[in-house]
Amino acid sequence: MSDYEHEFGWDDSISNDDEFVVLPEGDYDFEITNFERSRSKGSESVPASNMAIVDIRLTDGRQSATVKDYLVLHTRLEWKLSQFFRAIGQKKQGETVRMNWGAVVGSKGRCKVVIEKYTTDKGEQRERNKIAKYYDYIAPAPAAKGWTAGTW
Repeated sequence: MSDYEHEFGWDDSISNDDEFVVLPEGDYDFEITNFERSRSKGSESVPASNMAIVDIRLTDGRQSATVKDYLVLHTRLEWKLSQFFRAIGQKKQGETVRMNWGAVVGSKGRCKVVIEKYTTDKGEQRERNKIAKYYDYIAPAPAAKGWTAGTW
């Protein structure tokens, strides 16, 4: 079964019993599980632009949830794009790089998550997780060389 989001057909099978989870605010490890190209509608501060929508699977080792983040490809938000690509190890501070969207899915990193309150179009008050900041990527420590279990 595929992990990407899609519309169901009337006769499709369903199996996912996961319920919507809002994680407590804090720092979480993440993995990018999906990426799609889109276009922002624009706002007073940023005109309509290309936009990446990424599905981010958050985990603290005990529980997990998936959130969407919207990365608008505009110079006014270049800082966020740089932060995102530094978090997944594709960019270093001060470096100029070409964004490699083809390598985004499966990338891992760490981020700060907050709870955002919002009102539905029916006037209901709800909460959801939102990425507040991406932390710079820290490469895993290499395995110790030399001695291994069972050898002298």
